[in-house]
Order: sequence, then C-alpha cells, then structure tokens
Amino acid sequence: MGTTENKSLPQHVFAETAKGNGRPFVEALAEDVSWTIIGSTPWSKTYRGKPAVLRELLGPLNAQLAGKNTITAHRFIAEGDQVVVEGRGHNTTNAGKQYNNRYCWVFRIAQGRVVELIEYTDTSLIESALLPPQPPGNR
Repeated sequence: MGTTENKSLPQHVFAETAKGNGRPFVEALAEDVSWTIIGSTPWSKTYRGKPAVLRELLGPLNAQLAGKNTITAHRFIAEGDQVVVEGRGHNTTNAGKQYNNRYCWVFRIAQGRVVELIEYTDTSLIESALLPPQPPGNR
C-alpha cells in the first residue's frame, strides 16, 4: 500500500471517533500491534498485541469515561508507511473531570492495519484526570 492508502486509514478511523464510534479504530489494529504511550504515568508503557491494548489500555480508559470516547483529528501527515495524526479528545470522566487531551500519534501501517502506534500526549492531564489503569478483575 502506498502513502495515499495508508493516510486514508486513519482519516476514516478519526472521522468515526469524532462521532464517538471507536469500532473502526479497534478494527484497524493488527493482532500484533504495538502501542506506546510516551511518559512516566501509570498509563505510559508499550502495550503489545491487540488483546493487551483492549484489556490494559482501551478497556480501563473507556471504563473511566462518562459516555463514548470522542476524539477529533485535524492534521494528517503521511510518508510511506508512516502517518502522523494530531488530534484532541472531547471527554469527561465519570468523576466529572474534563479529559480533553491533545495528542500526536505516529502510526506505522502495513497491509491496511496499524502495526505500531506511538502516542505523545499531555501526561500531566492524564495524571490529574484519570485513575491508574486497573488490571482486569480489579475494577
């Protein structure tokens, strides 16, 4: 797949997350995806494999949000298999805290799937708005 096709995948995904529909995002993840959140928060680490992303990252995050996880993207820069996306969340936690984080994601796409994602975000906001992720069964 070329640059144009690789860029169209996150464009489609974020058109849907802007409506609160995260299903296309999850469907775009390769089974062996690697998702790294930069920083030193309890959320910051590399999640390896789609099951770990769902269980250790997205599940605990969505459990803390009041309503659907809504994110809009406004910049897409692509070269080859790399696509950089700048976006902003529009969320409130169950505790009533605003969680409108800003993001810069670096995607690596292979065969129409996200195989690597590196996330740069406001880690101070993560620590002030979110509780540490809870392992499955401890929520």
